Amino acid sequence: MKFRGGLVTAALMALTASTVPAMTQQKFVTIGTGGVTGVYYAVGGAVCRLMNKSRADTGLRCSVESTGGSVFNANAIKSGELDFGLAQSDIQFAAAKGEGQFKGNANPDLRAVFSVHPEPFTVLARKDAGVAKFEDFKGKRFNVGNPGSGTLSSMEELLRQMGWTKNDFSLAAELKADEQGTALCDNKIDGFFYGVGHPSAAIQDPTIACGAKLISLTGPAVDALVKDHPYYAKATIPGGMYANNPNPTETYGVLATVVTSANVADTTVYALVKAVFDNFDEFKKLHPAFAHLEPKDMIKNGLSAPLHPGAIKYYKEKGWM
Repeated sequence: MKFRGGLVTAALMALTASTVPAMTQQKFVTIGTGGVTGVYYAVGGAVCRLMNKSRADTGLRCSVESTGGSVFNANAIKSGELDFGLAQSDIQFAAAKGEGQFKGNANPDLRAVFSVHPEPFTVLARKDAGVAKFEDFKGKRFNVGNPGSGTLSSMEELLRQMGWTKNDFSLAAELKADEQGTALCDNKIDGFFYGVGHPSAAIQDPTIACGAKLISLTGPAVDALVKDHPYYAKATIPGGMYANNPNPTETYGVLATVVTSANVADTTVYALVKAVFDNFDEFKKLHPAFAHLEPKDMIKNGLSAPLHPGAIKYYKEKGWM
């Protein structure tokens, strides 16, 4: 019995010895996104799904982390807490150049990977709030975005351009994206501002549940922001995309972008880019917001930080650069 036990022990030791190197070779990469109901989380999930299909070959296992959003992701990449992150194009610009809330805290190691879908700034109002234009929210209860989000940063920039502050609202709530629709329908707020790709469940749900109305975001302040900042562009949310909203909604917005650090290995970034663009038709089917994406636009539009060398290697191989 002892002899047989020794054989079993020896076999287990041999198995362990053979599996340990394989386990240690596997590298985990994390993509910071946003709230679980937002398109950022869907982007991260799509990228990781495609990366993990080839993990046996690359040794990379990708995971998605729900975070506070663009600003949080930019800071976490700088500190090394995240390998990749989603960020609005205006937040990428500010983090790379050391402007806005990143003044004195620029990240010279921030690197662009590619841009994704447009993110029109979307304003929703309770149908009984008496709101026809954004200025009508003065004195009302409004959700400006959660701390750490690009939405809040962009909202603050719009308010400054308008000559407003948060005190111009009777309540300036800082709810997360997955909380604001319920709060609107429960009559806890009168409206909210959200930078998001469309179609979005975060917009669809309150338009169906309580007839919420999309409000156009136009006027001199918006015109000035678009004119003065290369990361902003006018946008239109098509009529009929959401229940009870048959007319087009005019607004402006940014692009969602994938960013990383110069400290992330070229091979890791190359593997991520290859996973997406070698399976691009599949990627586009993973969310309706991806339907009209074109690689030639994604490798240049909305990118303020230098492209990561790992991304450049793949784009040159494809003849795109």
